[in-house]
Amino acid sequence: MAEPFVAGLVLGAGDSTRLRRPKQLLAYGSGTLLGHVVATARECRFDQLLVAIGGAAAEVRAGVDLAGADIVQGEAHGEGCSSSIAAALAAIDRRCELLVLMLGDQPRVSAETVARLLAGRGEAPLAICRYDDARGHPIAFARTLFGELAALHGDKGVWRLLDRRANEVAEVAIPGPLPLDVDTEADYAALLSEQRPLASRAA
Repeated sequence: MAEPFVAGLVLGAGDSTRLRRPKQLLAYGSGTLLGHVVATARECRFDQLLVAIGGAAAEVRAGVDLAGADIVQGEAHGEGCSSSIAAALAAIDRRCELLVLMLGDQPRVSAETVARLLAGRGEAPLAICRYDDARGHPIAFARTLFGELAALHGDKGVWRLLDRRANEVAEVAIPGPLPLDVDTEADYAALLSEQRPLASRAA
């Protein structure tokens, strides 16, 4: 059997209302926060890579390395990530059998995490990472759920779908705590404090 066509979608359209500056452009590693996640997504070698942008779209296009990705810019990004997912589904390759959602403000997710998720999914239509302390992204959705995904609303739409389909969800064990996502200055400071020990070990 041929391998299924897998698309990756990096959600990077947020308005950063709590941070009060574009989180996508925050310095991280050798580039930006969103750029780091997109680079990780490229490592996953998805058959198609999409990046959803919206908030500060012009600055993101100019300041983030989006090479190799299909850029989706939704006009309703202020209504939550569900609108970005719907916009991306409209641009997805018709051959796609599986969609992996990644958060553009969660740079500690690795390509290995995505590989574990895909390997552990089996035939389940939904698969989610089960970290030591909580469930979280990335999340994988089979094509049979694309219609429901496109009809979601708000930031919590994906989680409501997971609740509705609870008996169809594969939870894939991922060692370690839930990776930090960046919504506030305190989150960003905590992320940088996690990064420094890694950098010192690498040196």
